[in-house]
Amino acid sequence: MSVPVFEEFEPAADCGCPGCARQRRDLALGLPVRAGGHPAAHGARRALVLVTAAGVVLGGSGGAVATTLPPPTVPFTPADPAESARASDPGPDTPQGGREPLHGAPGPGSQPAPDSTPTTSQISTGTLRQTTRAEIINRAKLWVAAQVPYSMEKYWSDGYRQDCSGYISMAWNLRSNEWTGSLDRFAERVDRTELQPGDILLFHNPANPTRGSHVTIFGGWTDYTHTSYVAYEQTKPRTRKQQTPLAYWENSDQYVAYRYKGVVSGEGTTGGTTGGATPTATPYPGVAMFGPGANNAYVTQLGRLLVDRGGKKYYSKGPGPKWGEADRRATQAFQLAQGWKGKEADGLPGPDTWKLLVSGKGRDIGGSSGSSGSSSNATGFPGRGSFRPGQSNAYVEKLGKQLVKRGFGKHYLSGPGPRWTEADRRNVEAFQRAQGWRGAEADGYPGPETWRRLFR
Repeated sequence: MSVPVFEEFEPAADCGCPGCARQRRDLALGLPVRAGGHPAAHGARRALVLVTAAGVVLGGSGGAVATTLPPPTVPFTPADPAESARASDPGPDTPQGGREPLHGAPGPGSQPAPDSTPTTSQISTGTLRQTTRAEIINRAKLWVAAQVPYSMEKYWSDGYRQDCSGYISMAWNLRSNEWTGSLDRFAERVDRTELQPGDILLFHNPANPTRGSHVTIFGGWTDYTHTSYVAYEQTKPRTRKQQTPLAYWENSDQYVAYRYKGVVSGEGTTGGTTGGATPTATPYPGVAMFGPGANNAYVTQLGRLLVDRGGKKYYSKGPGPKWGEADRRATQAFQLAQGWKGKEADGLPGPDTWKLLVSGKGRDIGGSSGSSGSSSNATGFPGRGSFRPGQSNAYVEKLGKQLVKRGFGKHYLSGPGPRWTEADRRNVEAFQRAQGWRGAEADGYPGPETWRRLFR
């Protein structure tokens, strides 16, 4: 029995005839879903295999068979002008992984992804894990500190794929590994002028997702011109945080700003309430994650939180994922600053220690030791949560008066007062820049070191 011979041809890129146009379209639909192809195309390819096999059998018995397939049942939607522009300037190779369940040992509450990617209408804020902006940035910092290598096939210890879209899935605490073609379904589009820490800048090239598609986390403006920002990103060779021109080095005009639908009021958000506790950034992972022999991302997160609260002097390097004496001593110093004694200050973080650290509450290492005494004893840093949009308290007014006293009050048109305003942020930023700080270190929000220098 003779086997029919099939001749393949490549449609001309500049030919406008219906045949070549149709062939180019079918080739685009024929891309694997992992590379951005349409799922309906896989059904068409399977049908082609079946028809071809049937042709061989019938041909051997003298039967005739049609070799032309009907058009796909899913209608083809032409690319919009923005997508056409992306296709004409695809940029450098940036492989993107597809959407997959979490791998390995993901954090508590994780569950596999559904069999099919949900549509935008199927994703609501009620089905997403809620998180604050500070939590997103803190999770992003974990991979920066661990220097996670870039890979489209490998998965980090937290279960997320080690490429740029897996990085966003981790930072947003999604229940699955998404890709650049699905991240927008978990977010709402915002104008670039409205960007806030924890938002993303996304470029998805629908014509060929492996060419140029990329996504970064917005970490804050680097200066008042808003022409560059601090970008957290997963790229070759490893996770990095650096000043980046808005929106990126290539294909800048194609990047779209998005905001995670699950962002809630808390540290680093706008429109928050003036009362209530700041949501916990990351649930307490358990005592087994800390102590001698521990080596995981939670140790890194603990160390960075302790450094932010005045524990930098205990670390000669790091913090890193491997538990060390520096972690124990810094944790113990923080516990002692809360007035705890004995087993409550053993240097191993329990639920109460963790809760104070991730929420920005409690006393900092070397901060105020009590509420009595002279006014000079009342200058211990009260926590980052006191200085955020929507907050109103005595610490904000105290900060403002000290800024004026130090010569950094030019942005106040009135006041200062107890309610946090943009004028407070800009004055704090001016003070931070006067210390020689740049990028995220001069974002206008006071931390322990800003507070210490301001009041010393």
